[in-house]
Amino acid sequence: MKIIIVGDGKVGFTLAEHLSREDHDVTIIDTRDEALQRASDTLDVMCVKGNGASLATLREAGAENADILIAATNLDEINMICCLTAKRLGTKYTIARVRNVEYAVELATLKKVIGIDMIINPENATAVEIARLLRFPSAANLETFYRGRVELIGFRVQADDFICGHPLSDLSRQVKDLPILFCAAERGDKSIIPDGSYVPTAGDKLYLIGQPAGMTQFFKLLGRYAPKIKDVFIVGGGRISHYLTALLESMGLRVKLVERNMERCRELSELLPHTMVICGDGTDQELLESENVSAADAFVALTDRDEDNLIISLYAMQLGISKVVAKSNRQNYAGIARAVGLDSVISPKLITANQILQVVRGMENSKGSVMTALYRIAEGKVEAMEFVVNETTRHLKTPLKDLRLKKGILIAVIVHQGRVIIPQGSTCMEQGDTVIIVSGDEGILDVNDIFDDSLLDAGVIGGTGL
Repeated sequence: MKIIIVGDGKVGFTLAEHLSREDHDVTIIDTRDEALQRASDTLDVMCVKGNGASLATLREAGAENADILIAATNLDEINMICCLTAKRLGTKYTIARVRNVEYAVELATLKKVIGIDMIINPENATAVEIARLLRFPSAANLETFYRGRVELIGFRVQADDFICGHPLSDLSRQVKDLPILFCAAERGDKSIIPDGSYVPTAGDKLYLIGQPAGMTQFFKLLGRYAPKIKDVFIVGGGRISHYLTALLESMGLRVKLVERNMERCRELSELLPHTMVICGDGTDQELLESENVSAADAFVALTDRDEDNLIISLYAMQLGISKVVAKSNRQNYAGIARAVGLDSVISPKLITANQILQVVRGMENSKGSVMTALYRIAEGKVEAMEFVVNETTRHLKTPLKDLRLKKGILIAVIVHQGRVIIPQGSTCMEQGDTVIIVSGDEGILDVNDIFDDSLLDAGVIGGTGL
C-alpha cells in the first residue's frame, strides 16, 4: 500500500519503521533536514521536504494516489488540514493525531465535518492503558479483547512461584481447569510460544490469556493477588496525567499529582477538583518523602524525560510501593528498566503504532476475515490479534487437531455465540466466531495466513501445530 506520513517525530518515525518493514511504499513529509536525513539513512522510505498542509508538497508525495495519509505533526490543526487537503486530492483514508483535550469532546463532529477517517490521541490511549494496569496491579502489562471479556496479562516468574521449574503439562488440575492459557514467554532476548513441555524459570516473563475471572483466580493461587488500589501518586502534569487523573477520579481513586510549573498546577486544580495538585519537583527525594509517597498504593511517572521517569520509578520500588508504572518512549531504556524489575513501562508511540497497524492490515485484507485488535508483546517480537471469522476463512468446522498451523502460531481463544472458549483439539472455528491468534511472526493479515496447507496438500494430517 502507498502510505504518506506527515511529521517525522517519535510517532511518525516509529510508524514508518514498522510499515516499511511490512513492505509498504512509505513516504515521509517533514520540514526538518535532520529528521529526513535520519529516516533516509535508516529506513527504506522516500522523503519529501515541505509543509504537509501544502497542496504542492502533498502532490509531490503522491497524495492523489495514496491509500493512507497519517498526519502526526506536533500541531493538531496542521494535522487536520493535512487530512482535509489529502482527502480532496484523492487519498483514500486519512488518520490525524489530535492531542488537545479541548478537541477530545468534539471528535465525532470533527471527523464528520473535516472528513477524517480516524483520529488518534496517543496521550488518551496511554492513560487508558495505565488505568487498566492500576485496575489489575498484579500484571506487568494488560491488553483486552472482545470488549473486555478476554484479557492478556504479562507477569514475571519468581523463584518461589509454584509454576517455576515445572513443565506446564504438570500443572495441577486446579490450574488446568481455569479459563486461561499460557500463550507466550520471554526468556532473555528470546520470545517463545510455549507448549506443554515448556518449563518456566525465575526471571521469565509469561503471558496469560483468558477470562478475567480466571486471571484473578490464577493470581490468587500464585499468591500474587494484590488488593485494589485506592491511592495513586503521579509525577508530571502533562496531557497523559490529565486524562489519567480524570479516569482515576471516575473510578473513585484518590490521586496526588506533582507538577513543577505553577501555571499548569493552577490549570489542573481547576480541571480536576477532586485531585490534590502539588507544585514542586517530582524528582526531588525530599519532596516525595514530605508528601508521604510511600503510603501510596501505586506510583506513576509521567514527566517529559524518560530518564527521570525510570529513576524515580526505581526509587518508588525501593520504598516498597506495590505498583509502579513509568512512561518511556525509548525502547533501550525500557529494556534496562525491565532488567532491574520494573516491568510496567508504557510507550505512547508504540501504543499509537499498534492502533494504526491494525487499520492498515485491515485495509490490506478488506475481503478476508476482519482484524479487530492488534497488540505487540514480548518486546514487540510476538503479536496477539483478534479476527472475526467469515465465509472466506478455510477449514471451518474442522477440529483443530486435524489442522496444521505454521510454526510459531497459536489459536489462543475462540468466542462462539458469545461464549469464551479456550480451545482444545476437538474445537472448531465457525463463521461469525471471534478468534484470538498469537503469532511469533509479523504480517498475519487474515486467519487463512495461519494455516500450513503445504502439509495438508502432501497428505500429512493430525496434530494441532500448537
